[in-house]
Amino acid sequence: MTPARSPAVTTRSAWHDVPRLQVRRFAAIAMAEAPSLAEEILSEIRREYPHLPVVLDESGEPMALVGIRRAIEVFVQHLEQSEGRPSVPPGVFQEFGRGEGLHGRSLDSLQAIYRMGVRLAWRRFAEIGQRVEIPPPAMYELVDAGYEYLDGLVDQSVRGYAEAAARQAGERLRLQRRLLELLLAEHHRGDPADALTERAARVGWPLPRKVAVGVLLRPAREAVAPAVGQEVLLDMEYEQPRMVVPEPDAAGRPELLHRALTGWSGAIGPPVPLSDAAKSLRWAEAAVSLMQRKLLPAGDVLYCTEHTEALVLLQPEELIDDLALRCLAPLTHCGPTHGRRLAETLLAWLETRGAGGGRPAGRPPADGPLPPAADPRAVGRRDRRPRPPLRAGTGAEGTAVEGGAGGVGAPVTPTTAGVQRPDRRRCARQAL
Repeated sequence: MTPARSPAVTTRSAWHDVPRLQVRRFAAIAMAEAPSLAEEILSEIRREYPHLPVVLDESGEPMALVGIRRAIEVFVQHLEQSEGRPSVPPGVFQEFGRGEGLHGRSLDSLQAIYRMGVRLAWRRFAEIGQRVEIPPPAMYELVDAGYEYLDGLVDQSVRGYAEAAARQAGERLRLQRRLLELLLAEHHRGDPADALTERAARVGWPLPRKVAVGVLLRPAREAVAPAVGQEVLLDMEYEQPRMVVPEPDAAGRPELLHRALTGWSGAIGPPVPLSDAAKSLRWAEAAVSLMQRKLLPAGDVLYCTEHTEALVLLQPEELIDDLALRCLAPLTHCGPTHGRRLAETLLAWLETRGAGGGRPAGRPPADGPLPPAADPRAVGRRDRRPRPPLRAGTGAEGTAVEGGAGGVGAPVTPTTAGVQRPDRRRCARQAL
């Protein structure tokens, strides 16, 4: 047997029970007093918030007064018709929200102003209700309807505020991008100091004495921009985002960047004067290129100043490869065994800067005891026949550096003619 359904409980509206004659009398008085009520509310708002700007409309009347009066009239019309929810006039209250956003204020003060307006309006409506003998339960409903109406006004203002905030953010990004373009340009037409000062002022960026430029690698295509703070200029429009860090050596700056860039990788160039920001960018791009070729540690944001040797020696790879081919070309005419011995001898000579049987005066040993190949007698035993000249002036210091650089650029695996080139890391250390 199907249980009987309980009858639906409907909440009876006390306002709807008020005789229509009384409602019309209430509405007529409220509409007549709407202008004076609006002026009273605006006067109280100005007293509580004296710094609130007064914006005039085309007729010279305060927009706030127009908005308050219009809101009162729409609400009273709704009370008279008693149909649905009151429709909120969108234009004026959206403009209020936009004004708060454009002037950098929060919506808290605007909502407080709205609540003050509702409280003053309710006080006047209560007086009118007593005059036309509206029952108290109906007046209580009027309070609830007033605050529901207030929520609609706030929603409109929030919409206007969001539009202004988005517009401001877009404008700031555009101005910031123009500032970055000027900062990182290699060449300028004339002195860019004035333009730099003007563009920095428009985004509220104090010009620093020194900057470091970073280049980032995205952890994912849709990665959210790192929260580096307003003082760091960040441009996410590049495939490899760029950032300009002001005063990179300031106390706490590295720690803040480390926390903000967690999960990102890339490189931060050396600190340079503001006018040389393009140079810092160049080194950061070089470091990122080496990271992508797995010649520098990846997976984190590194500082170029901590990898100077690698950046100097590994960056011009094509030049080093060409230098290695030219410096070691004489070894290609030797047989595999003889060429290998000559390569070992060359490495030993580079390690000792060509000092016979020992290191130069005052130079401490780099890697422990001197290798046997450095002894001239060992060299003679290894090479029983005339050696082809590696270069004219083999004993010159410049040739040692070239040979070391060639060793850096040369692979460790055997190459043409079976000659193993010197170890790149050892040669780099000795050449430096």
